[in-house]
Amino acid sequence: MMLSKSLQRKKIIIAGLDSKLVIAIEAMLLRKGFSNLSFANECADIYRIIRPFAENSVDLGLVIVDEFLPGGDVGHMCTSLSRENNGIALPFIILKAESSDQLNDSIQSSGDLIYDLYASFREAELLILVELLLVLKNERYLRNQQQEKLISELATRKLLDAKLKYLIAHDELTGLMNRANLEQHIRLSLMRFKALHQNGALLLIDLDRFGLINDLEGFDVADRLIIEVVALIRKTLTRDVFFARIDSDEFCLYFENVSLTQAKESAEAIRKSLDECRFTTGDVCYNITASIGIAALPTQKVIVHPEELISKAHQACYLAKQNGRNMVWIYNEDDKAIKERHRDVFWVPLIREALVDKNFFLVFQPVINLKSGIVSHYEVLIRMRGQADSVIHPIEFIPVAERMGLIHCIDIWVVENAIDFLAALPVEMSDVCLAINLSGFAFQDGSLLPTLKRKLDLSWVNADRITFEITETAAVDNFDQTRQMINKIRALGCHFALDDFGAGFCSFNYLKKFPVDYVKIDGQFIRNLVNDETDQVLVKSMADVARKLGKKTVAEFIEVPQVIPILVSLGIEYGQGYLFGKPCRELIDGGRVPLAHFSNESETKSHFSYNRLD
Repeated sequence: MMLSKSLQRKKIIIAGLDSKLVIAIEAMLLRKGFSNLSFANECADIYRIIRPFAENSVDLGLVIVDEFLPGGDVGHMCTSLSRENNGIALPFIILKAESSDQLNDSIQSSGDLIYDLYASFREAELLILVELLLVLKNERYLRNQQQEKLISELATRKLLDAKLKYLIAHDELTGLMNRANLEQHIRLSLMRFKALHQNGALLLIDLDRFGLINDLEGFDVADRLIIEVVALIRKTLTRDVFFARIDSDEFCLYFENVSLTQAKESAEAIRKSLDECRFTTGDVCYNITASIGIAALPTQKVIVHPEELISKAHQACYLAKQNGRNMVWIYNEDDKAIKERHRDVFWVPLIREALVDKNFFLVFQPVINLKSGIVSHYEVLIRMRGQADSVIHPIEFIPVAERMGLIHCIDIWVVENAIDFLAALPVEMSDVCLAINLSGFAFQDGSLLPTLKRKLDLSWVNADRITFEITETAAVDNFDQTRQMINKIRALGCHFALDDFGAGFCSFNYLKKFPVDYVKIDGQFIRNLVNDETDQVLVKSMADVARKLGKKTVAEFIEVPQVIPILVSLGIEYGQGYLFGKPCRELIDGGRVPLAHFSNESETKSHFSYNRLD
C-alpha cells in the first residue's frame, strides 16, 4: 500500500515499557517514511501529546501502546479516544504479551479503529496495520467533513428558503407587506365585505418629490428616508391596519371596518406628521410631504379585484398631486378629472388605431380677401372617421392626445398629409396655399423640423405655399423656444400666423418680437362686432398695431354679412368663417367667393342652419 505524503506526516505516538521494542518500532517507521513520532511512558503522556489536537484532529495519526502502560486504564483510554461521537476517532494498536488473551469485549465493541498485535510481531505486519489504520482514519475524517458540509448546506438552504418565503410577501428594506401580499389580504377582506357588509378604506401615500432627494443625495440616503417615514407612519397609526410598500416611494394602508370619516382622519394625521417632520442629511434639511389618495368601501361600482381598489386610490392620489401636493383626496366617480382620465383611457387606443389605419383625414376652410372675395388660402383642419361613416371632430380627441403624449404624432401626420395634398394638386392649382394648425406642443418635438425639410425636398412643394398657425397662448407659454423654432421654419420659406390673438391677453410687446406673418383675431371679438362698439375699438387697435408691424390680419368666426364692411373699415384684410364656407374635403371651385352673394338675408340664414364644429 502506497501512502500519500500527507498521511506519512501524521502524528504517531509510541507508548511502551520495553525500550528495545520502542526503538525497534521507531526504526521500522522511520524506514517507511514516518517521521512525526512522539513517545510516552505512561497514559498521562499520551493525553498530554494529543491535547493540542483536541479541536482539530486531522494531523493526529494513531497510537501504538503497550497493554500494560502505567498511569491509567489503557482499555478505557482506547475506547473513549477512538469513538467518533464525543471522541477524536484516534486509532490504537495495542501491543500484547504472548501470554495475553484476545482483547476484552468492551474494547472490541468500540469500533474498527482498535487492533491488537503481539509484541513478537513481524515488521511487515506492523507496517500494514499502521497504514491501514491511517487510511481508515483519513476516510472517516473525510466522511465526517462531507456530513458536516451537507448539514451546513442544508441549514443554509433552509435559511435561504425561509428568507425567500419572507421576501415573497414582504419588502426587503422596510419589512412591510409587498403589493402581492397586500392584494391577498384585500381579496379576503372583499369576500368578508360581501358577506358581512363591512366598511373599509385604502390609503395610498406617495411622497412628494422623493425623486429629487434620490437624485441629489443618492440611494443610501433615500433608503434611510424611507425607513424613517415608515417608522413615523407606524407611530401615527392608532388602529390595526395592513401596511404595505408597493413602490419606491408609495405605501398603502388598508383599514378594515372603518368609515370614510375615520379613514380621512387617519390620512390627515399621517399627512400632518410627515409635514412636520424634518429629514436631515449632512448640512441639508428636507421637508417631507405626502399626497394621499383614499378609496373607500362601499363604492358606486362593485369592486371585485384588489387592483380596482388600489387603482382608485392611485387616481385620487394623482389628483392630490395635481391640486398642489401635501393634501388628502377622496376618490369620487363624479370628479371631472376622474372622468377625464377614463376618457383618456377610452380615446388613446382609438387615436393610435386612427394613425395606423389612416382613419384621419383633412378638411379645408377658405380664408377670404374681404375686399376682392378671392380665396387667399385654406386653413387645414383634421377629422377622424368614426363608426358608420360618422365624423369625429378634434375637440373630442386633441385634448386627449395632448395629455397622453400622442399630439406629436398627429402634428407630424397633419404636416405630411397637407404637403402631400399640395403636391397632388394639378398644375393649374399650383397657387393654392394652406395654413396648417400646429399644437402648442409642436415646437417641443425635435423631429418636426427635419420631417418638414425632408417632406418639402421630396414633394417639390414650394415652402411659400405653407403657413403654420400657432395659438397665442401656446406661443407665449414657451416664448424663446417657440420663436427659435419659428425662425428656423421660416428660413425654409414657410409663413406663420398667430391664431386666437387677443384670447390670451397677449401683450403687444410679444407681438412686436414674434416672427409671424399673419395675426388671426379671435372670434370672440368678431361674433358681436356689429352691435358692440367696444369690440370695434379693440379690433381696430389690433389691426392698426399689426399693420404698423407689417403683419396681415385675419378675422375669424365671420357668420353674418353685415360684419364684412365693418371689418374692411377697421382695416382687417382677410376673413374666415361659416359665412364663406364650412370645412370640407374639396376646395372652392374657381377660388373666389362673390361677396355680393351674402347681401340676401334669406340666403345668409340658410348658411347658418348648422353649428360650428371646428
